This record gives sequence, structure tokens and C-alpha cells, in this order.
Amino acid sequence: MARSLCPGAWLRKPCYLQARFSYVRMKYLFFSWLAVFVGSWIIYVQYSTYTELCRGKDCKKIICDKYKTGVIDGPACNSLCVTETLYFGKCLSTKPSNQAKLGDQGNLSELVNLILTVADGDKDGQVSLGEAKSAWALLQLNEFLLMVILQDKEHTPKLMGFCGDLYVMESVEYTSLYGISLPWVIELFIPSGFRRSMDQLFTPSWPRKAKIAIGLLEFVEDVFHGPYGNFLMCDTSAKNLGYNDKYDLKMVDMRKIVPETNLKELIKDRHCESDLDCVYGTDCRTSCDQSTMKCTSEVIQPNLAKACQLLKDYLLRGAPSEIREELEKQLYSCIALKVTANQMEMEHSLILNNLKTLLWKKISYTNDS
Repeated sequence: MARSLCPGAWLRKPCYLQARFSYVRMKYLFFSWLAVFVGSWIIYVQYSTYTELCRGKDCKKIICDKYKTGVIDGPACNSLCVTETLYFGKCLSTKPSNQAKLGDQGNLSELVNLILTVADGDKDGQVSLGEAKSAWALLQLNEFLLMVILQDKEHTPKLMGFCGDLYVMESVEYTSLYGISLPWVIELFIPSGFRRSMDQLFTPSWPRKAKIAIGLLEFVEDVFHGPYGNFLMCDTSAKNLGYNDKYDLKMVDMRKIVPETNLKELIKDRHCESDLDCVYGTDCRTSCDQSTMKCTSEVIQPNLAKACQLLKDYLLRGAPSEIREELEKQLYSCIALKVTANQMEMEHSLILNNLKTLLWKKISYTNDS
């Protein structure tokens, strides 16, 4: 009977293929399980943070308990705690604290009188202890202080009332300069570059974008060396700007707009290795003095340059051909502005006025604006 010199040799190749297939399959299953585990962990952490910092019912209970015991008071307390016509809707931020200080502001006595007027919620000519405690808590917030100072300006949301450290602003219909709102779970998995490109597709018509852009330029004027000092915009991102149904710009989030004097105190003498260590928010940058390894106090880029950087793609996309070249030239001149440049204030005013004039001339006679 004939025998093979290699018994079972005909089985070896299938066994090898089967072993290799099992290895690949196990590897695939392992990485699939790892991806699911990591993704679930990220979603859990984000959800835990969101629910921890956006617990509207708990906030309402704490505020209303203090109101009912007379600790705090304000014009919004009755609507929130008694008639319950005021309620919490969408949570716009999960940041736990945002504080400000008055600092050395211009016309400080006028500012104090303005704050006392706002603090007198029931307009009886006197500030009660509850109203005073509410006002003091609110004055620790950048946004509230800025709303008080700019309450007569078109692009600042109107202050509707307050209760304790809760304050109520007018509703803004569109809460981002451009783009669409997506659930935060989906946002986690969209690359930032693709998200920016996608957002630019969801914008109003160009004349309406021009009107919104003019509103931002006017707001920059409002906070630049006003009667109560200079304020710096330290987060000029699209999500902090909105607009109403008439396409008038409204600031949605002003918590990173800070008095210049405060920023200088916060950042000066901070230890640094490079300029990257001398940043407040996302957009307020100073330089690192390599001789002392300390941050300097002078901000490099003015508000207008940061606003123009935000508006560049927004305005150039779909811009009329007859003004596109001039618009692009003016936007790049604006972006190049530096605080340390000679005659910066003159250049600032000239560039700002030129941009507004160019945009207004183009949209003045259009129904779409």
C-alpha cells in the first residue's frame, strides 16, 4: 500500500488558511470592540459633563428657594418662581464659571449709577437687600456687566430681567453666524475642517450676510474705547454671534469679552516659554518676553482684525464679482492690523469705515438686505 512521505500534508494549507482567517477575524473584532468602547466612553464623559452643568430644574429650585426666603430678589423672580411663565430651554453652555471685575473703568461714578438703576428691579427708587445681593452676584459675570454698559446699543441683546445670579436676555432667533445645529453626539465625530466647509453652505443670501457683517463691525466700534473703557473680544467664533429675523446682528455669548485693564492684570507676569503660553480665551494673545520669561500685557491683535478674520470666508463666498477684489483687499488689510503699529487708531477707523461703506453701497438698494 502506497504511503505519502508527508502524511497529512494535503491538510496543511487549509489549516494555515483557516488559522490566518481566525487571526484576522479576531483582530477585526478586537479593534471593533475597542472603537465601540472608546466611543462609548467619550459619549458618557460628554453626557455626564453636559447633564452635570445643565441641570435646569436644580438651578430653578435653588434660585426660587432663595427668592421665597427673601435672600434674593429681581424683576424675573415672580415669572420664574410664582407664575412659572419663565422656564429653562436649551442649554447653551457647559462652562461652570465666568467672572469679571470692574477694574479701572472710565467714568466709574456714572457706571455705578447705571448699575444701581438696573439693580432697582421694581423701580421703586430704592435697592432692597435682595436686589443688592442679586446685582452683586451678577456683576461677577462679564456678559451681564457688558449688557448693562451697552444696553442702548443695537447689537447687544436686551436685558429682560434677573433673579439672583440668573439673568434673562431677549431671544435671538438664529444663534450662530452660520451653519446648522447638530446633536452634540454627532458633533463629536465630525472633523473640524469638514464642519467648517459644511457650515459655509448653510448661510443667508449674500446681501443678508453683508448686513450681518456690518452689524459685527458696528459692535466692534461699540466696545472700542467707549465711555467705560476698552473691551477685548477674546473668542470671536461664529457660535458666539447670531442674528434676528431682520438679519440684524445680535451677540449670543459675550462672556469672553473682557475689560482691557482686567486682561492686562490677568496675563502680565505669567510664566511663559513661548508666545503660545500668552493666550487668554482663544483670540487674545500677547508676546512672551524671552529675557524675563514672562508674558507682556499688550495684546497683539485688535478686535477689528479678529472680526475680519472671521468674516473673510463668510463674505467672500458668493460676493458679487464687481466688488470681490476690493472686498478681499480690504479684508486682508484689516486682518493685518496690529495694536503696536504706528497710528493704529487712525488705521482702525479708516479700515472699518471703508469696509462698512463698501458693503452698504452694494446692498442699500436690494430687497434681500
